[in-house]
Parts: sequence; structure tokens; C-alpha cells
Amino acid sequence: MNNKSLISISTILLFFLSFKIQAQSPDKNIKDSLLLYNKMLSEKQIHEDLKVLLAIRKKSNSGLYQYRSKKQIDSIYNSTIKSIKKPMSVIEFYKIILRLTDYEGSVHNYTIPNLDLINFLNRQKSFFPYPLLYINGQIIFDGQSSDIPPGARIKSINGVNDVQLMQSFYKYYTADGYTITEKLSASVNKSFGINYLLEYGLHDEFVIEYISPKSESPKKKVLPAVTLHERETNIKNRFSAPVTELTDFRQQPAYSFRMLNPAIGLLNLRSFGMASGSDDPKFKPYVQFLDSIFNTLDKNKVSNLIIDVRNNPGGSDPNFEQPVMYLTDKSFKENVKATIIFDPNFLPYEKYFWGVSTSERLDSVSRKMGKAYLKDVYPVFKNNISIQNQKYNPVYYPKSPFFRGKLYLLINENVASAASHFASLVKGYVQNVTIVGVETVGGYYRHNGHTPLVYELPNSKIKTQFSIVNLVQDAPKKDNQPEGHGIIPDYEVWPTLNDFFQQKDTQMEFILKLIKTK
Repeated sequence: MNNKSLISISTILLFFLSFKIQAQSPDKNIKDSLLLYNKMLSEKQIHEDLKVLLAIRKKSNSGLYQYRSKKQIDSIYNSTIKSIKKPMSVIEFYKIILRLTDYEGSVHNYTIPNLDLINFLNRQKSFFPYPLLYINGQIIFDGQSSDIPPGARIKSINGVNDVQLMQSFYKYYTADGYTITEKLSASVNKSFGINYLLEYGLHDEFVIEYISPKSESPKKKVLPAVTLHERETNIKNRFSAPVTELTDFRQQPAYSFRMLNPAIGLLNLRSFGMASGSDDPKFKPYVQFLDSIFNTLDKNKVSNLIIDVRNNPGGSDPNFEQPVMYLTDKSFKENVKATIIFDPNFLPYEKYFWGVSTSERLDSVSRKMGKAYLKDVYPVFKNNISIQNQKYNPVYYPKSPFFRGKLYLLINENVASAASHFASLVKGYVQNVTIVGVETVGGYYRHNGHTPLVYELPNSKIKTQFSIVNLVQDAPKKDNQPEGHGIIPDYEVWPTLNDFFQQKDTQMEFILKLIKTK
């Protein structure tokens, strides 16, 4: 493990206290309503919740010590408990828990305060009005408005400078290992909705300092806050939409294919959630689609195939393994080992257990079925570990026709879970592949996944979700693939400001030029 990759405990604790909520609504009724949801917690209640949180994770989170030692985990919790010596609001405490769970290094960690609080905030006319975009370490205005020109660099919002703004949102976006690429872009692209309200409170206006394109002189503009619906309308009308919508998994089909020219095929894989398993009726059409594509590529002797998985959030097996079977002449498995650290018959700290989703509590019948499922998948608990039944980890064999051309894989910082696992298999098992884009948020060698559990803390009612299965992926060792990181591209390519103005896809343009030169 590279010590330079580790963040010191003291640095993290200082960062805990660096950003305070600044609720500044002129409406007293709104302030009073907020107090109902953002209640104050006593020092004793906070300490109890932190001890419960750590106890739960030690008993049931198999990836707790994957990237941090037991000493490091204990130290950060103990230091945090000692640092809290006065009452604190739920939102402030929530931000501390975000830091603790982010520190573990798992993209499947997710934490949310009481849904009543989230719903209350979503109803307020306090949202930042326009979309923003991360480009080259800067906050770029992506709205289409007479107020601020597209491409303007945002220097500060309500007195908080751009660097501090971005860093304050890092804790909201977990990643496998030590990866920070998603934190960088998400701190702008995803943070000025509900997370801005959680981090900086309610505002009725935003004082924005910015620099217009082709200018060096800073300007100021005061924009009124808007409703969530108004913000979402402005996001749909963003300047970058002609490019960004093409890789948005919420707007595009899960899979699609087209020929860019007679020598280049483009296979888009926007999600691996197209089927819940091989018995799902939607699985067979997906398999038939892939088979027809690779038969077409083979019949027409297409020499180049681009597979684009950018922004693919994941899904499940056996979906993500299917394309790999046409790209390699070797057999492979999903993982070489998958384990949990508790007896499936006895769910740890069941009195705090909520369910498998933060939005819905699991009833007693579903709990019983869940335990039966875990017992089937992890049948023997011995030496504090349960190993996966191998019938759930089949061997995948090469399919015909084998693609003999040159493969180009497009990835970015939002490729997670099953999608990063797919990219890991491609990097590990495909010989003639070039990977372009940005390091994925999901890991190359291992991750915690498969089965999410959600617990609710007794006093704050904050819900914390994590996946309990620790998977060592079937990922061959690579010299250019360090431990604790996502899939590293052969060519790191981020979107550029010049291409933003021209509404060009920087990463796709790079691949097309690469193909042309070769």
C-alpha cells in the first residue's frame, strides 16, 4: 500500500469542521419548519450513534479494512468521538458520517439523512438555478441564459471560492480505494442540487463572481434561487446537452449499436441493469442483440470496434460478462473469491436494520426470504467468514464469432460497479484493446458489492448503506494497474473547454483520430 495514498487522520478531522451550514432564509416559517427535521442532537446521542455505526460495520462490512487498517479505522472514530463536545444538528452530524464512510473506500457506500428532511429541502425555492460543469479543474457555467454566458468560469458563489466549493463536496461521492476522479467532476456536475442545500443551507439568492470567456476581468451577478422543477428545466436546456445527453444512462437505451463508417462500429453500453438475471425475459433479447452485432462485425470484417461505457452506473451479472465472451479467447469468472463476515442465519445488530434500500423498510417476510437467500449463496460460516457457493460463480467461455479487430474502450470517472467490473475484465482478458478516457470510480482488482444492507442510527435516524460481499475480481495483475484504483486508461483524456464551446465530444474525437493515425 502506498502511504502517499493515505489521508492522515488529523487532516480528515480538520476537514470535518471546515464547512458549516449557513442557513440564510428570510422566511421565519421556513426556518422553523427546517428545525423540525434538522433537530439538534446531544453530545451523548452523537457518541452513541457513532459507536453503533462502528459496531455495525465491524460485524457486517467485509470491506471495512480493505484499504484502511483496523488501527486507522479505530483511530478516526475515536478521534471523531473525542472531538465532539457540544450538541450538533442532524445535518452537521450527517456530514461527519459522510467523511467516515467515504474514508473506507467503497463506491457502494451511501448515506442519507431522514427522508422527511430531504423531501422538505426539495420543496424549497432555494436551488441554484443553472447547471455547472467541471472542466480542467474549473467550475464552468453550462446554462443558456442572458445572465451569464456559457463557458464562463465561476470563481465564487456566495463568498465561497471555487476550490473550497469543490473540495467541500468530495465527501458526498464515495469511490473504490483511493480513486478521486469522480470526486473531481461530481463536485461540480452533481453538487448544486440537494447537496448544495445540505452543505450550505437555504438561500434566496446567489451572488456569483465569474469571468466571461475571452476576458480576464471578474464580474458579479446576483441570481434568485429557484424551485427544483425550475432547476431541472434549466438543466435539460444546458449548453452542453448535444454532447452530454448522448452518454446519459437515464436518457439513452441500455444498449445500442451503429456503424460510424464501414471500418468502425460503435457499441454503447449505458447500463448493465437491462435484466435481473438469466431468467429475466429481458435477458434473451439482450444476448440475441449482442450475437447479431458480433456476427455483423465478423461478416463485414469490421476492423475497429468502439465500446462506450461512459457514465454506466452498473447493474448485475450475467449482463456485463456477455460482451466479453466475444472479445477474448480465454475463459474467465466473475470473481476468484467472494465472502461475507457473518453467519447469514444471524443478521448483525438486527434492531438497527432497515432494509436493502434507503427508500423502503423491509418487512419481516422479506427479511426471512433475504436470510434464506444469503444462506444459499454463503452456506458455511467458519473461522468468521462465509465463502460464496460456486454455483453462483460460473465459468464464462469464449463465444463465436470472436472479434479479431482492434477494440477501443471508452471509460470515464462515472463508470461504477458492474460497469467497472466489465472494464476490468476487458483490460485483463482482451489482447488487442486500447482504453481511453478517465480512471473509473469502481476498482480493477476488487470491490464490495452484490448485497446492500441499510441500517438506521438510533438517534439521528441517518441511514447508512453498504454492500456486504467482498469480491476479489478475476483481474490479472497488470504493471500499469496499481492497487486501490479504478481501471487506468492507456490514454487519459478529459473534456476540454475548446470542445465545450464547439459542442464536441473530446474523448470520442480522440479515439477517432487515434484510429485514423493507426
